[in-house]
Amino acid sequence: MIPSNSSLLKYDNPVLVTRNTEKKSAKARALKVNAQTENQGPVPSPPKVPIGGSEDKNKNDEILNSILPPRQWTESGQMWLQQVASIPATRLDVVNLQEDLDRRLQQRQARETGICPVRRELYSQCFDELIRQVTINCAERGLLLLRVRDEIRMTIAAFQTLYESSVAFGMRKALQAEQGKADLENRITELEKDKTELERTVNDVKAKCESIEKREAERRQVEEKKHSEEIQFLKRTNQQLKTQLEGIIAPKK
Repeated sequence: MIPSNSSLLKYDNPVLVTRNTEKKSAKARALKVNAQTENQGPVPSPPKVPIGGSEDKNKNDEILNSILPPRQWTESGQMWLQQVASIPATRLDVVNLQEDLDRRLQQRQARETGICPVRRELYSQCFDELIRQVTINCAERGLLLLRVRDEIRMTIAAFQTLYESSVAFGMRKALQAEQGKADLENRITELEKDKTELERTVNDVKAKCESIEKREAERRQVEEKKHSEEIQFLKRTNQQLKTQLEGIIAPKK
């Protein structure tokens, strides 16, 4: 299926190439077309340009195709080729590119801040279109912009790798924390169980102590009462013996 023109980068109309032209150089822009297109009429001859201008144009086309490779796809056993447009851009094209960029950002609901793959894709297409426009006028500036684009992509890739590694590190730490949390919860459960058993043991020991204290208090009261009764009995006995002794001793006087 022929891809729709959904990119901000401008392309020429796709052409159908035969199998024997698949390995042809990318700078050969005059490719064989399908028999259906041949029936539409003779192919117009390219405009005549000076020899020097033709060489410069071929060189620019070669540089342009090396910077922005053509798109290729296969449909029903036939290979289609679509190269980037080599027509110089005007001021109106730049204005239309800016409007098209804003419109697509709004249509695809790209986020204005933060990480947004949609916004990154659209701005990358816009930058490629600017590179195409600059390369047509000056190949050297286009190659310099290519270096800038590749450096930006390398920087973004490095930040993306750093972000992914930090996310993976955070996930590992979170899993470790969850595992540690589960172990701590199990430990807390065991300690609470031990605490409950110890409290039950303490209560049993307190009950035994209270029972023993109560029995000892009762026994002490009984012994004190018995001891007091014995003392009173001994006092009465002593008084009686004293009285009898005085009665025995008194008549002798």
